[in-house]
Amino acid sequence: MSRGTIAGNIPNLITLARIFAVPLLVWLIISGEFAAAFWVFVLAGVSDALDGFIAKRFGFVTKLGTYLDPVADKALLVSAYITLGQAGHINALLVILVVFRDVLIIGGTVLFHTLDRPVGMKPIFISKINTFLQILLIAVLLGNLGIGILDFGTLPALAFLVGITTVCSGLAYMGRWLFDVRVDSKWRGSVNKVETSKRFKGKQ
Repeated sequence: MSRGTIAGNIPNLITLARIFAVPLLVWLIISGEFAAAFWVFVLAGVSDALDGFIAKRFGFVTKLGTYLDPVADKALLVSAYITLGQAGHINALLVILVVFRDVLIIGGTVLFHTLDRPVGMKPIFISKINTFLQILLIAVLLGNLGIGILDFGTLPALAFLVGITTVCSGLAYMGRWLFDVRVDSKWRGSVNKVETSKRFKGKQ
């Protein structure tokens, strides 16, 4: 493997390292090592910004990276929410909302690709806000549990905002998909074929 190839894969290697950090984060939370879990989470966040900067700054953006990066982010966040929820530090309803939203997005994307009708997956504004708030809630919570960072009573408000933006984000994705289905010529063509077939059978 040439040096150029190795250099071009640096962002992907950083992303893979973030994926491999997921079981470590889960184990630390389960073990009650919240200080270490906080720093692992912070380093994962830094790595997310770093691989994106390197990829864009040096032109190392790859198709693999565009798939790996969101997978790494979702794996880290979902794992953190489930583990902290199981430990009783996050409300179960909020955990369900966060997990269901990601399952909905991933499942919908896979379904449309299976039907050869890929839909746009560029993050929408409310989704970016939701992701930021999800990260902030975990960081503040782990910082509070692990190294005594004062939350100044903001955790309930943060949890509420995460819940609201999670619901809004999920609904926004569903709305955009339905809009794509109605306006995309490929979908309209498929619908017309089905309607024509039904009419033909009805006349037989």
